[in-house]
Amino acid sequence: MEKRVERLHRIAAATPGVISLGGGLPSDALFPRGPLGRAFVRAMREPRASALQYAWPEGRAELREWIAERLRARGAEVGADEVIVTSGAQQAIALAAQLAFARGDEVGVDGESYPAALDLFRTRGGRLRVGWNDGVRAFYAMPAIGNPHSRPMSEEARTALLARRIHVIEDDAYAALRFDGAVPRPLLAQARDRVWHVGSFSKTLCPGLRVGWLVPPPAWRERALELKHATDLQASSLGQTVLALFLAGDDFDARLARARRFYRARAARLVRAVRRHLPNWRFAEPEGGFALFLESDEPGDDLALLETATRHGVSFDPGRIFRPDGRVAPLGLRLCFSNVGAAELDEAPRRLARAWDEYRREAHAPVLRGMTAP
Repeated sequence: MEKRVERLHRIAAATPGVISLGGGLPSDALFPRGPLGRAFVRAMREPRASALQYAWPEGRAELREWIAERLRARGAEVGADEVIVTSGAQQAIALAAQLAFARGDEVGVDGESYPAALDLFRTRGGRLRVGWNDGVRAFYAMPAIGNPHSRPMSEEARTALLARRIHVIEDDAYAALRFDGAVPRPLLAQARDRVWHVGSFSKTLCPGLRVGWLVPPPAWRERALELKHATDLQASSLGQTVLALFLAGDDFDARLARARRFYRARAARLVRAVRRHLPNWRFAEPEGGFALFLESDEPGDDLALLETATRHGVSFDPGRIFRPDGRVAPLGLRLCFSNVGAAELDEAPRRLARAWDEYRREAHAPVLRGMTAP
């Protein structure tokens, strides 16, 4: 992320009264504090204190079996021994990137995509390209629900991608948060030999545990495990143990159903407010996930608009950070509804509309002054 973007986000976070529509945070209202606290106490009372000890790099067996069982229910024939527990989805993406392409290779991405993945691929020396044309070595996809548009990849696009027979890094972070509850078959089930499947509990449960997973292609499993061990030895024993104990006593499907209802209602509220206060901005309605991605045909600088918006008491994610080439046009904004109160979702677009009006006046002011100069 650009330093200026980070600075503006930090200013917004530290300023009382600013409504933050940036960041893509899950709702803290959904965090299962009590059940996780009780799982923590049980972990501390375990005679062997395994939650506080070193463990194997692939992760706890019962947690890997839970993940594999969920994937099998979606049509992917995966065993527990094929799952590697990681320190969040970001480490899983990093492991896949280190093995799926080499420095200087072309890496395909969508026209707008997850900024932390784009930054990671650049750091790894990948040359980012939109699409999966000839020459692309690997493609990063969020087929179930994308980021920032919060919509699924079409069946035609899925078929075309898999027909290319290239490495695919499948980020499944939002799959269980499709509003219709129809969790799709993962790409992993269709191309086991070349899909690197990435998952996480950060969006569905809470990010503080830092537990994710990677299912690499079978031929790459040992190399991925060696790399995981060399990177950090293992994911947190404490986080894994607490999570495993929590999952053993939780109705996770019921929890996901509540989360989908919650986020769907939040999305609908933001959509109504945006249409009321920013009628000339276009967007596709989200089918899951945490955000809307707005675009305008009017020229502008998304960072300058973010500065103006922050003064008006609202912040957002500028569109340029989602684009592989960092372009500003068309002017784009990501607005996250996931961790904002219902009343704030009504107020935030109103503030953003005032900021947009002020920004346009200021942008046109030099021209108008020139026209009236003696």
